[in-house]
Amino acid sequence: MKQDEQFRSSFSLPELQRARDRMNDYEADTAFLGNWGVFQQRLLLLLCITMIPNGYSVLSAVFLAATPDHRCRVPAQGLNLTAAWWNASIPMEQDGQPAKCSRYRLETLRAYSEEGLLPPDVNLSSVPQEGCLDGWEYDRSIYTATIVSDWDLVCGDQWKKPLTTSLFFFGVLIGSFLSGQLSDRYGRKIVLFVTLASQTTCMFIQVFSSSWIMFCILYFLSGMSHISNYLSAYVLGMEILGPRVREFFATAGSCLFFALGYMMLPLHAYFLRDWRWLLLGLSVPGYLLLPLWWFIPESPRWLLSQGRIQEAEAIVKNAAKINKKEPPAKIFNSLQKEFETAKSHICDMLRSRNIRWVSVVLWLIWNTVAITYLALSLNTSNLHGDAYFNCFLSAVVEIPAYVMSWLMFRCCSRRLTLSSSLFAAAFFLLVIQLIPADLISLAIALEMAGKFALTLAFALVYAYSVEIYPTVLRNTAIGACSMACRVGSIIAPYFIYLRSYSTSLPYILMGGLTILAALLSLLLPESYGMPLPETIAHMQPFPGCCRKNIYKLTNTKEEEYVPDRKSQDLE
Repeated sequence: MKQDEQFRSSFSLPELQRARDRMNDYEADTAFLGNWGVFQQRLLLLLCITMIPNGYSVLSAVFLAATPDHRCRVPAQGLNLTAAWWNASIPMEQDGQPAKCSRYRLETLRAYSEEGLLPPDVNLSSVPQEGCLDGWEYDRSIYTATIVSDWDLVCGDQWKKPLTTSLFFFGVLIGSFLSGQLSDRYGRKIVLFVTLASQTTCMFIQVFSSSWIMFCILYFLSGMSHISNYLSAYVLGMEILGPRVREFFATAGSCLFFALGYMMLPLHAYFLRDWRWLLLGLSVPGYLLLPLWWFIPESPRWLLSQGRIQEAEAIVKNAAKINKKEPPAKIFNSLQKEFETAKSHICDMLRSRNIRWVSVVLWLIWNTVAITYLALSLNTSNLHGDAYFNCFLSAVVEIPAYVMSWLMFRCCSRRLTLSSSLFAAAFFLLVIQLIPADLISLAIALEMAGKFALTLAFALVYAYSVEIYPTVLRNTAIGACSMACRVGSIIAPYFIYLRSYSTSLPYILMGGLTILAALLSLLLPESYGMPLPETIAHMQPFPGCCRKNIYKLTNTKEEEYVPDRKSQDLE
């Protein structure tokens, strides 16, 4: 209570009285640009294009780290084994498949061979076994080479495979923390293009990795850059585009191009089945995006928050020229003083009760959505059928989800749409385990339905979070949400690893977590129909708090300050 009062005391009463009106100032000052001119169309398209590499880089491990069928290598020469004993050198598992991590002791088999015995003459269950002392043989019919087959990340080293993916998302975690603060300090545009170049360069150098450790270090750096350019482009679009176009960009626009990149991944992998050639094919297009620097402007909202009024006006006047509109002589009058006194930093996310509780709930939701979304996406290589088709199907199912997220975002409550999509995802995840093993097509259909619902939730929570946080803290706040999300991303590969103990266990855990996230989403403030908040004082109150918002602002001509009597009683 005391901390909240101290925080609110930093804002004068006249400022609080005018808070609701001032949230509309920026959009009112730039209304002459129109909502869907050439400038907005071009900016929307270019920002969406920069998100294509994120679609194939974030899930590239599906093919880079795929585990082909394998068995212990048995030297064909130097053992004096007959063909019968050579063929029988690998024990059979209970499911009738050859063992992947053991073989019969070759010295014993050679002794039987020299005695003239045949495999049917010997009780093989009594023959001692040994590990794969001569390495492994891999099935090359699907994957010519992966990092698993090149560096033998199987059997005793199989823990390295999920760790590889987790290291990428650990890089995403660090990048989320750094990029948000760097973007709020140095600008959305410069962080976008620096990290885009960094991501592309790291992927290119990975092609020449000489060891698993080198690959992981570069993969970590690629993860840092991946999330940085995505968040910067996302926030940049949300701050420049008008309300209606912003809704499309936040849900369908940016996400559809992300899905396009995701769809490109299995297509590239189908024709480039060696992981080095696949990485090369995925990295080169990134360099083609760097010239967009001269066509994508900085965010005028961010420039205003830094007190750089002339630069913001220059960008808006250029947009007016492109849209063939006549700008006023002075565009931003009411915002200059406000933004100069409203600069914030990451500590402000925990300073007041309102923003603190909003942040904690959003972090938990982002974390859960990341675990379930990525676990299902990475699991496509384990599904029955063609791995390339399953991955492509997993990408295609996102297209209608993103379109639906846009339609729901235009006319529906944010809380209800997010919670309903999470409840639907939980339902499909929990029902999958009840499907008989022989109904493979039905199980895959339910998994794709769950992926559809989770994709819808992911698109909604991104746009919802941007609407909740203020401009002076928006990129830092979204970066913090992304950090919480990446904790889930780091854990997600190990959910798939749980399949080795029980195929139902991952689905039960993910379903339970998703139900919890759906319930928490109902506690968030509603942002539907509200303008983007510019300062922390403009944020909507958190309904989950036991105490209502103290400041009740009216739009009367006298602009009275009306205290909430119930809130006073609670104090």
